[in-house]
Amino acid sequence: MESVVPGMTTLSVVIPMFNETAVIPALVARLRPVLDTLGVDYEVVAVDDGSADDTVSVLFDHGRDWPQLRVLRLRRNSGHQAALTAGLHRAVGRWIVSLDADLQDPPEAIAEMLRVARTDGVDVVYGVRADRSTDTVFKRNTARAYYWVMRRIVGADLPAQAGDFRLLSRDVVEVLRRLPERAPVYRLLVPSLGFPSAEVRYTRAARAAGETKYPLRRMVALAWESTANFSAAPLRLATWLGMSSFLLCLALIAFGMVAHVSGTTIPGWTSMFVAVLLLSGVQLVCLGLLGEYVGRIYATVQNRPAFHVGFDSAQTAPEALTNLPVVGTTRD
Repeated sequence: MESVVPGMTTLSVVIPMFNETAVIPALVARLRPVLDTLGVDYEVVAVDDGSADDTVSVLFDHGRDWPQLRVLRLRRNSGHQAALTAGLHRAVGRWIVSLDADLQDPPEAIAEMLRVARTDGVDVVYGVRADRSTDTVFKRNTARAYYWVMRRIVGADLPAQAGDFRLLSRDVVEVLRRLPERAPVYRLLVPSLGFPSAEVRYTRAARAAGETKYPLRRMVALAWESTANFSAAPLRLATWLGMSSFLLCLALIAFGMVAHVSGTTIPGWTSMFVAVLLLSGVQLVCLGLLGEYVGRIYATVQNRPAFHVGFDSAQTAPEALTNLPVVGTTRD
């Protein structure tokens, strides 16, 4: 594989972080021994997504005796997928692994992912959750429903129970960098590219420390982003609603004609009231769905960046970072 990035290493591990002070020591304690025993040159790109706690300070504390740890901080909280995008765009490895900081996905599986990628000659290795018993019943059932729907939208190539724990080759990352996606959903976008892939199965653990960054609100937002970014199904739903209302109107017209011929009296205000409510409701639903897509077109035309890099420890002297203010908002 040709070196397309200055200072390329064999492996990059990209870790988006948001208010993860409590879990960083455990993450470093498990991740560093795994990477040190691989026998390859590597970097760890920790992307701080505008945390409001001491995440950056703790990362720099660990970075003093771990030179491979690289800190990338976004100027504001931009969301998990945007932070992951920033890390993928700045990583310099021939192979790039994306990993969450909560240790629910085991860092020990990275060695197996790299081995499978090399021996099988694939560009993508998915981390697949074979056992999710540590998750709540609600979480497991909603995840199962999400992947069931997404596989029918994206196709059967989408691995069931595969999140953002995966290994990508440099070729895949370069393709992702050229895509015009403003708000990518990588768990759907990567399978849609069609690169040769394999799977590594593992047991999902409980979060090591801290609080989940994917509450119900964010799960619903992810489901909507996934549907709107990869399917025109909502627009087709609007079309079917319009056709159904039209057929219902025809039935009402036929009913009115029969009632008129039979001499049955129908209060005019009732039929008018029902018709107005029916047609107005369908029109509002259709306008709302169309508005979602028009809003996405508008955002794309504006071409506003999804994230802003505040600093990159690989390019900035550490003494220049000591007085940086903490910038944090609620994750989208």
